[in-house]
Amino acid sequence: MSDDHTHVQEFFTARAADWDRRFPDDGPAYAAAVAGLGLREGDRVLDAGCGTGRALPPLRAAVGPSGVVLGADLTPAMLREAARAGRDRDGALLLTDVAALPLRPSALDAVFAAGLIAHLPDPAGDLREIARVVRPGGVLALFHPIGRAALAARQGRTLTPDDLRAEPNLRALLSRSGWLMTSYADEDTRFLALAVRAD
Repeated sequence: MSDDHTHVQEFFTARAADWDRRFPDDGPAYAAAVAGLGLREGDRVLDAGCGTGRALPPLRAAVGPSGVVLGADLTPAMLREAARAGRDRDGALLLTDVAALPLRPSALDAVFAAGLIAHLPDPAGDLREIARVVRPGGVLALFHPIGRAALAARQGRTLTPDDLRAEPNLRALLSRSGWLMTSYADEDTRFLALAVRAD
């Protein structure tokens, strides 16, 4: 992971047009992960690193028409694909870095982050910034539609004890960043860690 966002933008720009076609069956996994947030009508939620916005429809369904749904991403091409797919009707799209969110403190009830943590140049600092914009007691979902071992196999690498998303490592990282991990699931078909914003 580099402090230079150019690599992340280049990686996702090159894949944006094909992204949804590459992963056509992820919809139910996203919907199930969103359900784990326990959102209510009228809640305010951010999809951090929203990519093509696949979580925006279930997030909108969860918070209803009176809720606020935001999708933030660093890569313009991913946001263009989200708009092309019509997902901008489910949430406002923001071109921004999660390390400097244009939101006031405690503005949100929850944050959903699919596949984001592996792309954060400063995971502790970036998770602190996300905590800043979430009210105390608000919820963070760190999600991936496949588990760590399956993802490593897809990428041709092996898991090591220092893997950031290993339970003890992630629990400590979240704790240092203003979060308390409340649940952890790492299965072949999903990765989902939930945390609450500490007071």
